[in-house]
Amino acid sequence: MVCAYFLTKLPAPLGGDDQMGLGCRVLLIELRPTRRPKETAAGQVHLKLLQSPWQRPNGTENGRRLRSNNPRGRRFIGRQWWHDAPMVKFLRENLEKSGCAIGDKFIKAIYCNTKVSGGYARGEGIVVCSNHMNIQDEVNQVVIHELIHAYDDCRAANLDWTNCAHHACSEIRSGHLSGDCHFKRELLRGYLKVRGHGQECVRRRVMKSVTANPHCSEAAAKDAMEAVWDVCYNDTKPFDRAP
Repeated sequence: MVCAYFLTKLPAPLGGDDQMGLGCRVLLIELRPTRRPKETAAGQVHLKLLQSPWQRPNGTENGRRLRSNNPRGRRFIGRQWWHDAPMVKFLRENLEKSGCAIGDKFIKAIYCNTKVSGGYARGEGIVVCSNHMNIQDEVNQVVIHELIHAYDDCRAANLDWTNCAHHACSEIRSGHLSGDCHFKRELLRGYLKVRGHGQECVRRRVMKSVTANPHCSEAAAKDAMEAVWDVCYNDTKPFDRAP
């Protein structure tokens, strides 16, 4: 039984099985040390990103992905946009500090046949479903959420996206830190609860994401979320506190 999941190193007394006296195994995630980015022969930084087919939308038009030939995508995602969106810039800088620099092609605008907003895949980067985006703020939210996944994948040496606890932890962090559950956004979704809306929203959205993982049943997703909740919700890296 997994008791907890940590993206940060723990003091020595907590570094083994059942060290917390809770009758369960403490699951530790080893952090990669900060390192210089590895350059490939082509001069691009080699990234180890997550492989998560359940998050990768089926985005094609006439059999090809939309990039520079997508005017809607160009309007939302341009070179200057990297520098104009403060949280995007901050997360990009922290990915670089963690040894995972990303290039301008890391984020792509595509046409999606399924009703999803975007996703992140190891070795491919982030895709934004431009046909489901109406305003720049929606694009920013998708990218910020997925950049937090990329940051988690960069700093954790053994993060396994087929593991429900690992997946749940990153979804908790992304939901909490990205602004997905801001009060105004919840109102627009039709959720009118005032007190405690933030955590309730994060839980709802974590369950939606993790149950979409083919390796996680609804029961497994819920158990994983509850097991890792306290540690992962309070892990605000790379921010000093939740934005």
